[in-house]
Parts: sequence; C-alpha cells; structure tokens
Amino acid sequence: MSRNHLIYSSSFLFIAPDTLHDMWDFFENEHRYYELYPAIYEQIPEKRTPKPRGKNTLIDCFCRIRTFFLWCYDTKKTKNRPFDQFRIDECTYGTPIYITLEERDKLYEKDLSGHKQTEIQRDIFIFQSLIGCRIGDLYRMTKQNIINEAIKYIPRKTKEGNSVTVRVPLNDKTKAILEKYKDYGGEKLLPFISEQKYNDAIKKAFQLAELNRIVTVLDPLTNEEVKKPLYEVASSHMARRTFIGNIYKKVKDPNLIGALSGHKEGSKAFSRYREIDEEMKKELVNLLD
Repeated sequence: MSRNHLIYSSSFLFIAPDTLHDMWDFFENEHRYYELYPAIYEQIPEKRTPKPRGKNTLIDCFCRIRTFFLWCYDTKKTKNRPFDQFRIDECTYGTPIYITLEERDKLYEKDLSGHKQTEIQRDIFIFQSLIGCRIGDLYRMTKQNIINEAIKYIPRKTKEGNSVTVRVPLNDKTKAILEKYKDYGGEKLLPFISEQKYNDAIKKAFQLAELNRIVTVLDPLTNEEVKKPLYEVASSHMARRTFIGNIYKKVKDPNLIGALSGHKEGSKAFSRYREIDEEMKKELVNLLD
C-alpha cells in the first residue's frame, strides 16, 4: 500500500464536522484563494479559473459528499459519520420560469436559416420542451428510443432503486423535427453539441425570436430577486419546465404529469408549479366588482 494511500485513508477516517466547515469555506471562497495563492494553482494541470459559487451549488455538492460517507458507513468501510453534526440546509428556489405555448410557437416559427447551428439547437430545444426530459437523458437518446410513435427511456435519476420507464407519445411537432433530421448520420437521436454550447445557442435563439419578456429570478449568489429578460435566463432546463408548467396549468395532477416527466410519485418539485397564473388572478379580482 502506497504512502499516499495511507495518508488518504487516515484523513478519511478522521474527517470531522470542523473539517467539513473548512471544506465549505474553501468551496465558497475558492475564487478568493485563487487570487491570494496563485502559486498553488500553477501546480495543478486544470486551467479553470474558480468562480463564486452560490449556496444551492454548495448544498448540492455537500449532499453528494454526505451520500458518499453514508455509503461508506453502510458498507462498513468506516464508522465515521461527520455529517451527523453538520447540518445541510434545503436549497432555495424561486418560481419556475418557463415559456408559454404562444412563446414556444413564436420561437419554433422564427426563421433562423441565416443561423444554421442556432436553428438546429432551437429545434432540439423545442423537441425537449415537448417530451419533458432532463438534458442528461436527452443526450443519451438514440434512434432506438423511438418505439411505436413514442419516446421511451429510463430516467437516470430512477435507475438506482425502483427504475421507472417513461413513455411520451410523439405529437405532430416532435414528429416534424425528427423527420427534419432523419438523414443525420450519427447514432444519437438528434445532432447534439456540448451542453454549454447548447445553452448558448438557446439564449441566442430566444434573443433572435425577441423573447425578451422581463422575469423575476433569484440571483444564485446573493439569493436576492433580480429582473432579467427571458433570453438571458433561457437554458436546457427551461425546456423541461416548459413541458411541466404548461401541462400543470391544464391538468393539476402531479402523478399523471410525473408519468410523462419522470418525477417520482409524491415529488416535492410540483409544489413550485402551484402558482396561480395572471389570468386566474384577474378572474379572482373581478369577482369583487
């Protein structure tokens, strides 16, 4: 057993809540440490420049670390349970931002022939907004996922434990998009690019389609409300929210929607969609006339 392995094993066994607090401080302030101690980063092959991390990002990271420790404890690799005295808060989310069916159609019908790659990624966004899957599940899809005029897949989040097979029937728009790219030679379902470039293309497509409605979002770093045009907050996850949000307006049955979106039964995620939309608010106020 190597010396490095012994050092790692020893430190792993004796990680304490104070160690986790130090780790939290480092993850939260790494962008500052990068400026204070540049020589350390010069020794590391990775060339990324650390950026400020929001609280939700830190919470997600530490939930993963906690899961690892619990696995080590359950498999008897350690008796150490440092997270028993280290509290992790719940993530804070604002109201889900999604586009209306009218905005979706405006985006779909926008002539982007002068921006070919943006047009392709716009079509993929529309397709994703019509089947409601997560970006990771979308990128794993191949032409074999099309079965009897429906998309059929197992969401990655449900693969461990009780796996759930999701089947989403194809409508006319999804069929038209698949037909448009039927000659695409790859094994993948559609001509995907990297997730970052996909998100960049989505923002560009929104801007070209003049989807600039002002929306209120939570700043991930300050957790304060900020106003931004729709195209600035557009992303691949907005496609999934568009699918869920517009169906939820019409059919307020989380379990029925979950059968299409891959959410587990009783998922808390739907509580964020229980917002009375503007038309309903006007109707309620008019009752006072």
